[in-house]
Amino acid sequence: MEIFVHISDLALNAGEVSQMVQSPSCGAIDIFVGTVRNQTKGKAVVRLDFEAYKPMALKEMTKIAEQAAEKWPVDKIAIYHRVGSLDIGDIAVVIAVSTPHRQASFEACKYAIDTLKETVPIWKKEIFEDGEVWVAAHP
Repeated sequence: MEIFVHISDLALNAGEVSQMVQSPSCGAIDIFVGTVRNQTKGKAVVRLDFEAYKPMALKEMTKIAEQAAEKWPVDKIAIYHRVGSLDIGDIAVVIAVSTPHRQASFEACKYAIDTLKETVPIWKKEIFEDGEVWVAAHP
């Protein structure tokens, strides 16, 4: 099993992350791409700022990948997150998982994003036209 984790202040490329997990032994690749939307609860968002405690975040991302591989037959998994200031439409997170069959790929990818939002020390600030607020990185 191969694990790729990365935190970057540069734009993420979902296609490149997807290519990392391609495997001749796997018939399924599931990809989650999280982007910056233009509103939260009806309020217009101008941009998002993400900050991370990088050493711990990378450790936790690796732990999530290892846990996914314990639960499903994961061949390769990539978890990439962006930090810094992101505009509407920018990619904030990409998770890609390859498994022999689709169901395991779906489940492992869902587990990875749900767990990331709960456990990884990455914080999000929503910037509105009339102010800003730090929020949990999960809904």
